[in-house]
Amino acid sequence: MAQRIPRVPVREQDPKVRAHNFEEVCYGYNLEEATTEATRCLHCKNPRCVQACPVSVKIPEFIAKVATGDIAGAAAIIAEDSSLPAVCGRVCPQESQCEGKCTRGIKNEPVAIGRLERFVADWHRENVHTAPVVPEWNGHKVAIIGAGPAGLSTAVRLNAQGFEVTIFDRNPMPGGLLRYGIPNFKLHKPIIDRRIRVMEEEGIHFKMNNDVDVRQLPEGFDAYCICTGAPTARDLPVPGRELKGIHPALDMLAQQNRILAGMTFPKEQLVTAKGKKVLVIGGGDTGSDCIGTSNRQGALSVTQIEIMPQPPVGQNPATPWPQFPVVLKTTSSHEEGCSRLWSLATHKFLGKNGKVCGVEVEQVEWIPNPDGDRPTMKSTGKIEVIETDLVLLAMGFLKPEHPQFAENVFVAGDAASGASLVVRAIASGRKAATDIDSYLNK
Repeated sequence: MAQRIPRVPVREQDPKVRAHNFEEVCYGYNLEEATTEATRCLHCKNPRCVQACPVSVKIPEFIAKVATGDIAGAAAIIAEDSSLPAVCGRVCPQESQCEGKCTRGIKNEPVAIGRLERFVADWHRENVHTAPVVPEWNGHKVAIIGAGPAGLSTAVRLNAQGFEVTIFDRNPMPGGLLRYGIPNFKLHKPIIDRRIRVMEEEGIHFKMNNDVDVRQLPEGFDAYCICTGAPTARDLPVPGRELKGIHPALDMLAQQNRILAGMTFPKEQLVTAKGKKVLVIGGGDTGSDCIGTSNRQGALSVTQIEIMPQPPVGQNPATPWPQFPVVLKTTSSHEEGCSRLWSLATHKFLGKNGKVCGVEVEQVEWIPNPDGDRPTMKSTGKIEVIETDLVLLAMGFLKPEHPQFAENVFVAGDAASGASLVVRAIASGRKAATDIDSYLNK
């Protein structure tokens, strides 16, 4: 039966409609759609999907519960390993993780694991209302610096073990990247608000608008966990970088999220794409978020350039299953309108009256490495100019540097590893909680 059922499509806003609002693009599955999709799981004896999940969610087990209509049971299984399933079901790149390893994907489309996780989390939030459980305090206090996914994950685990947890963050609201980096059309912010309320009801303390210097940690705690993320964007120091109209991607994304939350900014501080020719440099998820936000702000046009070559569409012979498939990713933002250009190296920014008006780029070639390592970039001398009056740099983030910490200070998430995925930050937070528990109870 599972072999014959095609992947159940997910309902979404029409691209022409959603490009003008910040509501979530994806509506998600209903119960019938979810149970039907769940029957496609082959329940492999060696589930590679679990191996590919950074938090090791028991994927076949929760999907089996969905198939029988036991959504509460599915939620309980997910909760054993993931503290933010509603978030992961929305923003995880499942195509390069669990779904990329799904056996169904060898000859057909993989099981929609992310969509099923989202459905379970949303159903549980809307239908199950239980009194919060405040664990018995074990006598130890832990401070967490940073209220992003790593900090929240660490806090949930430690609190469940009886530690008194206080989270400090420089922002007015918890969530970190989830709230201020990921656009609302991918992650509806009330989802975060609900999770924070539950955490507070379970005894976790939040001290917001607290910009803690990690070299001077607050007193009165037995252990600390640094979860401050990777806030420094990778820059592009080429001639003309000083021109106005060139911004790190998060300057726009964070500001737009704050505006949607009710904040206002002076006109001269606004980073807006309205009426502009936008150029996004960087081909990852952050670049995609810039495209979607630019279209919603009323950009005249949006172009995305990437220094690497275009990956193949559909299947890539160089990365056959069970390797993670390196294929072209087309997001909902791309579908809304965008020109995508590949193998372009940025030489310099061009300006007029102190403002950016174009970018000089060169077409490059990539020579395969016979050893299988990163290919070699070759100059072609083919130069062109792309007109633009707003440049958004979406090339990732630098790995943070930290001072030498005392033995009771731990580091988790992007603050430890450099910029990575939300789910990996959650996994890192869970490990940090285990390490703190071991340290304080040794």
